[in-house]
Amino acid sequence: MTIAAKFEIEYLQYLDPDGKLSGKLPPAVKDAKALLPLFKQMLYVRTFDTKAIALQRTGKLGTYASCLGHEATHIGIGASMKEEDVFAPSYREYGAQFMRGVKPREVLLYWGGDERGNDFSGPKHDYSWCVPIATQCLHAAGAALAFKLRGEKRVAVTCCGDGGSSKTDTYAAINSAGAYALPFVQCIINNGWAISVPRNSQTGAKTLAQKGIAGGLHCLQVDGNDLVAVLEGMRRAMERARKGEGGSVIEFMTYRLHDHTTADDARRYRGEDEVKDAWTREPMLRLRKYLTAQKLWDEDQEKAWNEECAKAVDVELNAYLETPVQPVEAMFDYLYGDPPPELLEQRAEAMAREKRA
Repeated sequence: MTIAAKFEIEYLQYLDPDGKLSGKLPPAVKDAKALLPLFKQMLYVRTFDTKAIALQRTGKLGTYASCLGHEATHIGIGASMKEEDVFAPSYREYGAQFMRGVKPREVLLYWGGDERGNDFSGPKHDYSWCVPIATQCLHAAGAALAFKLRGEKRVAVTCCGDGGSSKTDTYAAINSAGAYALPFVQCIINNGWAISVPRNSQTGAKTLAQKGIAGGLHCLQVDGNDLVAVLEGMRRAMERARKGEGGSVIEFMTYRLHDHTTADDARRYRGEDEVKDAWTREPMLRLRKYLTAQKLWDEDQEKAWNEECAKAVDVELNAYLETPVQPVEAMFDYLYGDPPPELLEQRAEAMAREKRA
C-alpha cells in the first residue's frame, strides 16, 4: 500500500498539575522569574472575573461570560504578541486584551450594554468583541493577507472555542491562511464544552489542532493550563509567521470552570465530579506551586497582591458604574451616515417617549 502522507500532532506540557517542571524551561521562558509578573496578572484577571460575576448577580451588569480557568491560555496569548500585531477575540479573552491595554471598565461597559466599551483602549487596530461564533477568524485571516501584501512583519491572532472550531468560518480562515501562506495564528481554546454540547459530540477528530492539517498549517496541541507551554507554543507560531513560514493552529486544552455565561446553568448538563477533577488541574494551582518551589512566591505575597488587585478592580468597577448612560437616541445615531426616514421616525418616537423631543 502506498501512503500519500502522514501527520503527527505534537503535544506541549512543561508544568504538570502538581507544578513540577519536566526538563528545562523552553526558549520562551529563559528564567522562572519571567513567569512572576504573568502569574500576578493571572491573579488580577481572576479577581476581576469574580467581581464581574458578583456585579451581574446584583443586577448591575448584563449577561457576562466568565473566563475562570482560562487565565494561563489568555495571558500567554496576550504576552506573546507585539503591539503592532492584530488580535481578533471572541468574547472571553479578557486576559489577552488586558495585556494589550484594554481596561476592565471597558469590558464591563460592553457587557453592560454600552457599545462604547468596544471603543476600547490599547491598539486601535485590534478587532472588537465578537459574539457571532467564529466570524472573527475570517477577520484575522483578512488582516493577515493585508500584512503579507504590504510586506509587514505583523501577525494576526484569533481565538475561538471548541464549538467555534466546527464553524465554516474557522475552516475558511484556515484554508485561506494555508493557501496564501499568511502570518496567521488560529487559537482553538478547547474548554471541554460548547455551551451544553461536550467536546466528544462536536467532532470525530482526535484533536482539534489537526483541523489545520487540511489547510496546510502547522498544528500543535498545548496544555492550556500550563502557562509555560502556552508561551512556548505561541512563540513557535509567532516566529514562523514573522519569518514568512505560514500560519499555525494551536489547540489549547483547558476547562471552563464556570458556566458558559451568567445566563447558563452548567449543573444541568455536566457532572459535579468532572468539575471537581478540573479544579485539580487548573492553571493558578500549578503555577503557584512551581513559583513557590522556586522561592519566588509565598502566601504573604499572594495575600498582599490579592488585596492590591481588589482595590485596583474596584476602581474599574466604580468607573463603570459612574459612567453616564447614553441618551436613547444613541442607538440610532451610529448605524448610518445618512439614516433612512423610517429610522428617523423611530428615533423621534423613542425621544418622545422620554419626553425629550
